Amino acid sequence: MKLKILVVDDERFILSLIKRTLVSMGYIDVETVETGYEAIERLSNGRKYDIVICDLCMPRLDGMEFIRVVNDARYIGGLIVLSGQDERILSSAVNLARKYKLNILGALGKPIERSKLENMIAGYEQKSRKATSASSCEISQQELQDGITAGESGPLEMFYQPKINIRSGAITGVEALARWQHPTRGLLPPYAFVSLAEELELIDSLTKVVFKKAVRQTMKWHQQGHPMVTSINFSVNSFSDPTLANFIFDVLNEFDVSPKYINIEVTETQAMNNETECIENLIRLRLNNFGLSIDDFGTGNSSLAQLKRIPFTELKIDREFVNCASGSKEAIAMLESTVNLAKKLGMQVVAEGAETKEDWDLVARLGCDFVQGYYCGRPMPTHEFEHFLTEWNSHNQIASSSDNLKIFV
Repeated sequence: MKLKILVVDDERFILSLIKRTLVSMGYIDVETVETGYEAIERLSNGRKYDIVICDLCMPRLDGMEFIRVVNDARYIGGLIVLSGQDERILSSAVNLARKYKLNILGALGKPIERSKLENMIAGYEQKSRKATSASSCEISQQELQDGITAGESGPLEMFYQPKINIRSGAITGVEALARWQHPTRGLLPPYAFVSLAEELELIDSLTKVVFKKAVRQTMKWHQQGHPMVTSINFSVNSFSDPTLANFIFDVLNEFDVSPKYINIEVTETQAMNNETECIENLIRLRLNNFGLSIDDFGTGNSSLAQLKRIPFTELKIDREFVNCASGSKEAIAMLESTVNLAKKLGMQVVAEGAETKEDWDLVARLGCDFVQGYYCGRPMPTHEFEHFLTEWNSHNQIASSSDNLKIFV
């Protein structure tokens, strides 16, 4: 992927070093400027850059002012911040850029680490490809409405990601995830239809179809001798519907599945509406022995306030705080404090986004109960997951006999 990159730093040596590094990585269209004002001028004059790498500590217009100005200018490319300051300052700058909704790729300390820079740019390229794919694969309003109306026989396909018990190494549960089987474009990811469902206020109807399919599959696995817990995502605002809890009860009665095998993952991409009704429904679920999980804890509206208001049984730590955390003292401290908080509240802890052995080892050492992530297993269609489950169980029995669990993907 050919990229145009702008590097902003008041030290000529740093500019030269970063440019040489980028060129050696194959990115030859690299421009450098020594002040934020020069960078702003180029952006204002219509120069298009895929990625801007900006030092935080510069005279006159510093990096924080630069971030605010490029946000006001609606810059849509990737942004990497650079500084010789301590890690917490860098982290705070990154969080601010995210608040601005800038496409922040990460932060680099000085001297720069080539591997980190490569990973950040690779992440940008991957996101760009996904964005291009998303714009070309979104379904139409009519397709969405027809698919929901078709219910369980419609185009929604279920994928399942394994949830591993860290201490035993056993697959004790799954997270149910939806995909859309399009007649001409094949299997489409969630971003092809979820945002549209939210926009058209059809997300609750869509979620009900997903829930019913997931509970039916849970029943089948139990009949096959696999008593796993299935986690299913609901927007917290879905629970403003006073009939939702009754719908959930009815589905479990239909398939004869005990509530203890269903875990409701509550997501909060938006602030809670009709708080009283939402909390009432969630408490009813807990009274009937459903598990309640606060999803993506530490991001969005998934906060300490919700832990106080809602009787959650499980806390899912967002992948942002798990993946590659072993290389950051700040990330480790945040993980450790989150795990300790959850334990004091009597909650189980799930670490999402474990993609390396280092991620697994860290969350195991900090006391997490379960782990999800590509290091253990990616989301899979039902038949593929069942094969994975058989292989995993066979492997884990051998590993357990030698007290030496080995993870395979």
